[in-house]
Order: sequence, then structure tokens, then C-alpha cells
Amino acid sequence: MDGCFQPAWWCRGPHAQTLWARLARRHPEVTLWRERLELPDGDFIDLDWTEKDSGPIVIILHGLEGSSESPYARGLLRVMEQRGWRGVVMHFRGCSGEPNRLPRSYHSGDIGDLAFFVDTLRHREPHVPLAVVGFSLGGNVLLKWLGKTGGTLPIRAAVAVSVPYVLSDAAARLQRGFSRLYQWQLLRSLRRTVAEKRRRMNLPLKIRNLSALKSFRDFDEYVTAPLHGFDSANHYYTVSSSRQYLRGITTPTLLLHANDDPFMTRSAIPRPDEVSESVTLEISPRGGHVGFVAGAWPWRPRYWLEERIPAYLDRYL
Repeated sequence: MDGCFQPAWWCRGPHAQTLWARLARRHPEVTLWRERLELPDGDFIDLDWTEKDSGPIVIILHGLEGSSESPYARGLLRVMEQRGWRGVVMHFRGCSGEPNRLPRSYHSGDIGDLAFFVDTLRHREPHVPLAVVGFSLGGNVLLKWLGKTGGTLPIRAAVAVSVPYVLSDAAARLQRGFSRLYQWQLLRSLRRTVAEKRRRMNLPLKIRNLSALKSFRDFDEYVTAPLHGFDSANHYYTVSSSRQYLRGITTPTLLLHANDDPFMTRSAIPRPDEVSESVTLEISPRGGHVGFVAGAWPWRPRYWLEERIPAYLDRYL
């Protein structure tokens, strides 16, 4: 079905939408406190919580190389707090500002840490309402987890935004046109993270010169795959892409996506017949990648995701 998002007249193109939401918006103010969650394999993840200590909990999963500092995460945390909900960003391993302990890191199909965190919350507060919101890579993790686990999940609702449903398509799309700028920026961050970890421990990689990794497929072939037990980038993409799991989702779930998302092709977007009855698919003609900037004037922008996501979750929380 079509979403009701209407882009701002002054911010209409896919790249304008994508970049404004990242670079031009004021940093949303919200006070957070940090919890470290120890994992069964000896590693850890960091959790950034809003100040409220009771009420429904909304877990936020950030995108590739994101964190609780990402504008989309902070903006949504502020809205959650205003509604009387508790918001928490679950940082993927190594994304909280402190390197994780193990050679492995995180990837688009890694659902184990999310499952462990949700299970931890369920044991702490058995009756608290839970929901999860995932952006981009975090949305792919969320949808794979929902689809593989099915009806046994203890969460009431979920929202996934700008998801790379077919990872191989996203990797190919980011090698074309202006989208190469996003690939360049993200790869620079990923290579820097791997280089820093290499200085602290031995990594089972067959490549020495990280600067030779010029595309996401290169990075996934020589870094993601060997560090996380995949045979190759193709194996990683095949196993981890979330589109194949959508029919297994039994939790009420909203998918928000824009046809002009510069991180992937339109053909990667799931069709209505590919999702379960529990899934609501809202596709907007415009919106970019985690953009969805509205508003009458540039000095008074509205971030539509911070209206649509809480409105959907409110039905269940």
C-alpha cells in the first residue's frame, strides 16, 4: 500500500531527503544513561536508555555504523520520552564508541544479540510491553529475527524503516551514480574500525591492505564473511537478506520505505504477496534513505518518521 508521506517542497530529491536528515537537522536533545550488557560469548553490547524508569520499552536498532548519536535515533528517543515510553538504543558490537572484545563484529543478519537482549528484558520485567524499531541494517536484523522466530516472540509490535531487503542488490546499487558517495563514507568508517581492531588483536583475514576494499562487496567478501563464518559475500547475502523471512512474521509489523531510496533498487522492495498478514507495507514515492523530511519551510522541518512510528506503536503499547 502507499504511504501518506509528502516530502517538503524544498527537499524533494532522494539525496536531498537522505542528506538533510543526516547533516542539516539540529541534533535532537535527549538525556541518556548507559548500561553494559555482558553476552554469553564473553563480548558485550552497550545500551543507551532514556531517563524514565517505568512504562513500555521501545528498542531502537541503528543502521550501519550508526549509534545513539545518529539523528534519527535521537529524534525518535525524544518522541518516546515525550509519550511516556522508555526508549533504548541497542548498539551493535563495536558501535558504542568502544571496541568490542572479540575479532567478530556485527552484520546485517546477526540476530543473536537482539534475541539475547529481548530475553534479558523479559526476565527483568515479565509484563512490560515491548516494541522494536529498526533502521536500515537494524531493520534487516529485526525482520530476519521476526520471521525466523515466528510466534514465540515477546514483543507487541515492530517497525522497520528503509530496509536493504536484498543485500546483494543494495551492494550493487551503492556502486552507481551519486550513491557511491554513501558507500565511500561508510566504507571509510568500516575500514578504520577494522584497522583499529587489528592493532589490538589478530584477525583471521586474508587481506592486508584494507584500502584495496573499494566496495561493500569487497568488504563483505574479505572481512564480513571470514569474521562471521560465511563462505563468501554471496553466502552472507543469501543467508542474511530479510526479504525471504517476511512471510514468517506473526508480530504486527510496519514496513516504511521510499521508492526513491538511493541505497537500493525498487526491485528489492517486497511485494504485498511476499509478506504475512501481520505485516503492513507502506511504500512512499519519495523519502530517500531514512529521510522522510516534511514541513512548510526549511527552518521548520518535520521529520515524518517521528510522527508515523509512534502513531503505529501507540495501537499496541
